[in-house]
Amino acid sequence: MARQREGVCRLCRRERMKLYLKGMRCYTDRCAIERRNFPPGQHGQSRRTKMTAYGTQLREKQKVKRTYGLLERQFRNYFEKAEKANGPTGENLIITLERRLDNVVFRMGLGSSRAQARQLVSHGHVKVNGRKVNVPSYQVAVGEEIVLTDKMRENAMILQARDVSQSQAIAPWLDIDRENHRAKVVSLPKREDVQTPPITEQLIVELYSK
Repeated sequence: MARQREGVCRLCRRERMKLYLKGMRCYTDRCAIERRNFPPGQHGQSRRTKMTAYGTQLREKQKVKRTYGLLERQFRNYFEKAEKANGPTGENLIITLERRLDNVVFRMGLGSSRAQARQLVSHGHVKVNGRKVNVPSYQVAVGEEIVLTDKMRENAMILQARDVSQSQAIAPWLDIDRENHRAKVVSLPKREDVQTPPITEQLIVELYSK
């Protein structure tokens, strides 16, 4: 399976905002954005070039792609499917990304980052309707129940992530039972449910429409 191997703190610094890619570290003053809020590289502090329209569109696409931990081909495939579906392409794209199983596990508070949540899924620690699913890109549907396997419920990493998630907003399309490490999909996500990070999906549509 292809993976993003670049240092994730550099990715946040490049987008000049927290994408919460590093897990617990992002919630402390050790976060790279807190210490060096400028793009990485030799000229990161001194470069002040004016952003073109294309550059703005590209940065928005990169931000969303990196937030959900996707490679370029994967992201492009999602966009093409969103384009063919009924409704606004940008909204379709964001909703499809939200329905990924690894994102749902992250929203449940079982992982402090989507990468951590993806690892839980890939290693077979997550069940959907009582059946193990180890495909992070699995699209959850209304009525499905997602639950953590019993052997991981006392894992220190899981408990720590759950404690951090207590202060975060709950996805309204999920009925989350954090004490029992389970959630039920009560509706499909809506565009307004996704507020973090701030996304202007129309810029992505314009970029791929060139």
